[in-house]
Amino acid sequence: MKPSYTAGPDIHVLPSALPVPGLGHQPVHAFLLRAGQPLLVDTGMPVDREDFLDSLWSLIDPADLRWIVVTHDDRDHTGALARVLEAAPRAKVLANAISLTRMSEEFDIPRERSVTANPGSRVKIGDRELGFHRPPTFDSPGTLAVFDHSDGTLYSSDSFGTVVEEITQEFTDLSEEEFFRGFDVLNRAIAPWTALVDEARFVRPVRELAALRPARLLSAHGPTVREDAVPLLFDAMARIPALPAWLPDADLDLEAALDAHESPAA
Repeated sequence: MKPSYTAGPDIHVLPSALPVPGLGHQPVHAFLLRAGQPLLVDTGMPVDREDFLDSLWSLIDPADLRWIVVTHDDRDHTGALARVLEAAPRAKVLANAISLTRMSEEFDIPRERSVTANPGSRVKIGDRELGFHRPPTFDSPGTLAVFDHSDGTLYSSDSFGTVVEEITQEFTDLSEEEFFRGFDVLNRAIAPWTALVDEARFVRPVRELAALRPARLLSAHGPTVREDAVPLLFDAMARIPALPAWLPDADLDLEAALDAHESPAA
């Protein structure tokens, strides 16, 4: 884990990174929204669990946390979920039913502590309204992107992420060349099916998200992207299906990389 920082008013980033051999580092972020009914988006990697919990509870009293959005069930998004639920008795999980089902293979989430959402759903949480969308690229069928209509923030799950040599907090801290080189790699690596899709159909969710005109875009695997830079990512995403499948001579197995990072020998 790295020190937390803010991406906007009452938006705290809980950052970490996953080394990807031969390519650099993949950011791995969760987000805490402290205003209104406090909400956590994802819960980090298992390897960071203790440090993640220390960082999280330094920002909020467990008794005050009310919601945990799980964008999908991969381990780098659910690493501390069971511990957070145990410590925060008022918190409920908000996720797609597919993700809830897949997570039940590992641990039990009481039915009364879960709320389901589908792409197209809207959920009122106090004075905040969340819209749920299918992000353009994903590696789990239950994946949801979340748009906070109260402040214009798009939480895009894995989509729109990147792999970089050095982790930064802001998009503007990187050269566009480096960001988009890693962007093209990651968004094809997590969604190799993009090489097979109809390009016109693929671009529909990209245009749907662009029409929201996000004030900021927060990917679990990328730096904070703000205002005028956000459309650059939508344009780059629309081109993904036209790129050749990544990579012709090697595979990037992010699950294997995570296993290696978690092993005692790592």
